[in-house]
Amino acid sequence: MTLVVTGGSRGIGAAICTLAAARGHDVVVNFSGEAAPAEAVAAQVRATGRQGLAVRADVSSEDDVRALFAAAAELGPVTGLVNNAAIVGNTPGRLEDYEVEVVRRTLDVNVTGVFLCCREAVRRMSTRHGGHGGAIVNISSTAARTGSAGEWVHYAASKAAVDTLTFGLAQEVAAEGIRVNAVRPGMIHTGLHAAAGLPDRMAEYAPQIPMRRAGQPAEIAEAVLFLLSAASSFTTGAVLDVGGGR
Repeated sequence: MTLVVTGGSRGIGAAICTLAAARGHDVVVNFSGEAAPAEAVAAQVRATGRQGLAVRADVSSEDDVRALFAAAAELGPVTGLVNNAAIVGNTPGRLEDYEVEVVRRTLDVNVTGVFLCCREAVRRMSTRHGGHGGAIVNISSTAARTGSAGEWVHYAASKAAVDTLTFGLAQEVAAEGIRVNAVRPGMIHTGLHAAAGLPDRMAEYAPQIPMRRAGQPAEIAEAVLFLLSAASSFTTGAVLDVGGGR
C-alpha cells in the first residue's frame, strides 16, 4: 500500500505519515518548504520497516503534482491519498482588508491543489483506468461550518469548497473502487496559530470547546487512518468532524 500525504512534514501531516507507516503503508511525505523536517518524517517511516520518501512539490502546480505521483510510483501503485497541504494565507483580519493575491494563493493551494492531487490519484486508482481502487481523505476544517468571521473567511471558504469536492467526487468514483471522505479538524495543537501571530489561541479558545481542550495531531491521524482502512469500506462522501464537540 502506497500512501501520498501532502503537507506531510509537520503537525497533522507528520502524525498521519507516522501512523500510516505503523499501520502498514509505504508513505510519500510531500513538502514545499524546508526539506529537513520532511526527511525526518520519512526517516521515521523507514524506521517502522516501511518505505518512506520525501518529495518536494507545490500542490498548486500541475507539473509538480504530476512529478509527485511519478515519484510515488517508485514505491508501488498508489492506493491512498491524504490531501493535507493547506495555508491560511495571512494574519487574522476582516475580509475587506485582504489583498487579492493572498486570497488567490490560498485558493490555489487549498482548492486547486486538492483538485490536482485527486485527479492524479483517480487516474491511477480507478478501475476505469486499469487501477485497483483506493481511498482519498481530504483534510477540511470546522471553519468550513463556522465561517471564521473576523479572522480567515477566505480560508473557511476554501475548506467549504473541499467539502463539496469530497461529496461530488465520492459519487463520481464510487463504482470505480475509490472511496472519498474528509476529516474536519477543530482546534488542534500545531504551529499554525503561533505562526499567524496568535500564540495564546489554544488557551483562549479551549473554554468554547465542549471537551474543554484542543486536540492533538495524533487524534486527527487516527480518524484519517480509519477512513483509509477496510474498517470504513462502506463509507464514502462522509465528512467526519473531529473537534471536541464543536
